[in-house]
Amino acid sequence: MTHNGLEAKLGHEFSDSSLCQQALTHRSFGVPHNERLEFLGDSVLNCVVAHLIYERFPGMAEGELSRLRANLVNQAVLADIATELGAGALMRLGEGEVKTGGASRPSIIADAVEALLGAIFLDAGFDKAAATVGHLYSTRIDSAQEGRPVKDAKTALQEWLQARRLPLPKYTVMKIEGEAHRQAFQVRCEVESQGASALGHGPTRRTAEQDAAVQVLTYIEQKAAG
Repeated sequence: MTHNGLEAKLGHEFSDSSLCQQALTHRSFGVPHNERLEFLGDSVLNCVVAHLIYERFPGMAEGELSRLRANLVNQAVLADIATELGAGALMRLGEGEVKTGGASRPSIIADAVEALLGAIFLDAGFDKAAATVGHLYSTRIDSAQEGRPVKDAKTALQEWLQARRLPLPKYTVMKIEGEAHRQAFQVRCEVESQGASALGHGPTRRTAEQDAAVQVLTYIEQKAAG
C-alpha cells in the first residue's frame, strides 16, 4: 500500500507529506522520528475519545467513562487500527527492527497511529484530527460497553454473521511477496451471502486478514443501514 492508500483510509490528504513520513518513522531508522508526534497525537486522541463517549453515553458516571476510555485508548485497540490502516507495511524501521518483525509489533504500530494523529493535527488543525479519530473509532464507540474489550474487525465480522445465522467469511491468501524477514501478504475476505469481498494487505497473514475484514464489515454495515 502507498501513502495515498493510507491517506484514503484516514480520510485526510496531507498538505505536508513529510509529516506523514515522519509519523511512520521509528526511532531505529533515524531522525526525525515519530516520538514527538506520538506525544502530540496521544493528547489529541484522549481528548477526542473522552468527548465522543461523553456525548454517546450521557448516563455514564465519571468512573465508568474513565474505564471506557481506557478500554478504547490502549495499545491493543490502536494496534488493530494500525492493522486496518496497513500502517505497518509503510513503517520506516532500522535494520534490526525489520529483521525482528517490528512492522507487526503492536507497540510500534500502535505508536504510529498516535503519531499520525499528531501529524494530522499539525497539518490541518484540531478539528480535522478530531474528525479522523471519529472516523477510526465510529464502530468501536457505537458497540462499546463498559468493562468489555473492543472487538477487532475479524471478530466483529464473524459475530455480525453469526447473529444472523449466516455462513462465516472465507479468507484466502492470494499472494505472498518479499523475503522471509520482510514479507507482504495479500488476503481476500469473502462473504458470499452479502456479495462482499475485499483484498487486505499487511506484513503478516493476520494483519492482512484484519485489513480485508474491516473493509467487508464496513460495506455490509453500510448496506444493512440502507
